[in-house]
Formats: sequence, structure tokens, C-alpha cells
Amino acid sequence: MPKAFPKEFREDVVRVYRDSDASMAQVAKDFGISASCLKRWLAIDERNSTRSSGSSTSGSESDALREANKRIKLLEQENEVLRRAAAYLSQAHLPKMMYPLVRELAADGVPVAVTCRVLKIARQPYYRWLKCPVTDAELVAAYRANALFDAHRDDPEFGYRFLLDEAREAGEEMAERTAWKICSDLGWWSVFGKKRGRNGKKPGPPVHDDLVERDFSATAPNTLWLADITEHWTREGKLYVCAIKDVYSNRIVGYSIDSRMKSRIAVAALNNAVAHRAAEGADVAGCVLHTDRGSQFRSRKLVHQLNRHQMVGSMGRVGAAGDNAAMESFFSLLQKNVLDRRVWNTREELRIAIVTWIERTYHRRRRQAALGRLTPVEYELIMTTTATQAA
Repeated sequence: MPKAFPKEFREDVVRVYRDSDASMAQVAKDFGISASCLKRWLAIDERNSTRSSGSSTSGSESDALREANKRIKLLEQENEVLRRAAAYLSQAHLPKMMYPLVRELAADGVPVAVTCRVLKIARQPYYRWLKCPVTDAELVAAYRANALFDAHRDDPEFGYRFLLDEAREAGEEMAERTAWKICSDLGWWSVFGKKRGRNGKKPGPPVHDDLVERDFSATAPNTLWLADITEHWTREGKLYVCAIKDVYSNRIVGYSIDSRMKSRIAVAALNNAVAHRAAEGADVAGCVLHTDRGSQFRSRKLVHQLNRHQMVGSMGRVGAAGDNAAMESFFSLLQKNVLDRRVWNTREELRIAIVTWIERTYHRRRRQAALGRLTPVEYELIMTTTATQAA
């Protein structure tokens, strides 16, 4: 029995139908589903919208009044926090620690949760400080900093290594790295200058070997998948697209679109691809997913999903775009045909355009020379039918 389509895919199809002037049959044909299936998705979406709107309007006047009073009290507490914080920070010659202010406000009846939210500080460190205002580690660090400061004041031309020797003579033992960290944080450098470090970041270690080695060919579907992430600006901010392509037919078997480039976008794209293939009755066990060395593809969540679906991971080298060139070529097409065609006002507007171009134009209308002048959907349909008859 075929499995259900991914939730994100169903929502995208409903959005495209509601935002376009095309008929239900045409939209269903563009996305490779039946008109009755689209009609059922529209009915489900309508019920969910009605249920959510109906529940939001329910409630009595007493509940509304009680909520208004709570809101007024909360606003008064927030104003008190801001007023006291402004007065506290304006005082001179005082250490600007916010935890004592949180304690004073709590004694005056302002909840700690409200104060921490307004001041944008975490509650757990505050409670740790309240239990022990000065920890043993802070006390040791203070003694070490005092010893280094005394040595720096007496001999400003000394670097941190010489300051470390002087601190050890004074009885404060520490590692060389610890002395460098204290001097760096406090700006205690030799008068003759300081050694500057690199500004670049080191790439993360690969979690998979390169099993592809730039051989972007496959003899059967669900043998080799490629994945990558691209981004584009809208007036609301950036929109990120993670797409997964089957090398056999160049079809985008799964994608996910989000406003943030976290590991969840790669996990969602993989789950959507697996769900799409499962709905078609295909098995993805043993399929190789080849990516670059991005942190989203090295995350534990994605590795867990690969193991869960019995798939194999593969990664290219750092700074070698050719190791994933077949996926870069798809994003180049997306850039020229959709992203750079105009200025996009909202993320939702760009999302609909991307989904429509992938499902309607790229999959079902754009013929490719590498596929014998067939579209990806036509190529999979013809070659799968031929292989089944031959078997």
C-alpha cells in the first residue's frame, strides 16, 4: 500500500492552488497527483483552518477581563524592571552585574522570570550565582589575574610568557594557555606589540568518506543522491532551500524550504525524499547521499536519519565545488530561472515560485539532453517500465 505524501509537500500544493488561477486538474497534473487527491487535501486544510479559527473566538467576558488584568500587571512589572535597570546602569564606579538587580527586584515582588526575560538573561545561571555568588574557580582566576597584573604593572614590556614566570614566582601556578587567555581578555600586552592570530575558521571534520569522487552517474534510481543548500534574499530576509537530486534521472526527489539554515532543513529534505520514494513504492536502503562539508550535513540528526533509513553518507573536500558539481548545476538553473528574475517581497512569495518551478517546469516540462530529450518524470517512467518488462 503506498504511503502518504510528506506534510510539507501537501501544504505546498495547497498554497500553489490557492495562489494561482489554474484549475484543480491542472495543478494536480503539474504536481503528479490526482485531482481527487488535491480536493481531499483542500478539504482537510479547510477543516483545520475552521477548527483553529473557531477555537480562538471562544471564551467568556470574564476570561477576557482576567487576561487583561494579568497583562496590565505584567506590563507594570516590565516597566519597573526597565526603570530600575536604567537607574542601576547609570551609576558610576559600580560593577555592572545584573544578578544583584534581579535579586533586588525579586525581593520587591517582581518574578525572576519576568526580570530575566526583559533583561534577556538566562535564569539557570542566575540561580547558580544566587546559591554561590563567588565560585572557587572565579576566586582562583582572580588570584591569577592579580598576579599577572602586578607583574605587568612592574614590567610593561613583558609578554604573557614572561608574566607567567613572574606569577609562578609569586606562587600562582597556571598553564601557559591560561595566562594567555587572561592577558588577552584584559588587554595586557607587551608595549612592543602582540602576535596577531588568524581570522579564518577551520572547517569541520568529515563524518563520511568521499564515495563518489566526481563520478556523477547511476545505473538505477535511488542509487546515488546529491544534496546541497542555497540561499536568496527577499525583503523579509533570507530564504534557504535544501534540495536532494537523484543522479539517475536528475529529479529532485525531496526538498525543504526554511527561513533559517539549521540542521532541521537538511533532515526535513531527506525525510521528504524518502517519503516521496516510499509513496511510489520504492526502497532507498543502500542509497548513497553525497553532500559537501557543511555543518547541516555533518550534524548528528542527519547522520541518525541516514542510519534510520539504512542509507550511506558521502562527503566531498573543503573548498572543492567540483566534488558536488552536478548539484551546483541545478542550483545554477534555479538561480537564473527563478531567484534572479525579480525582487521578491516576501518569503512566501519566493517559496511558491520555487515549488512551482521545480514541480511543474523542471520535472515535467524541461527536457534534458542527458536524458535523451526527456523530462525527469518521463525518463523515470519510461526506464522503470522498460526495466520491469525486461525482468
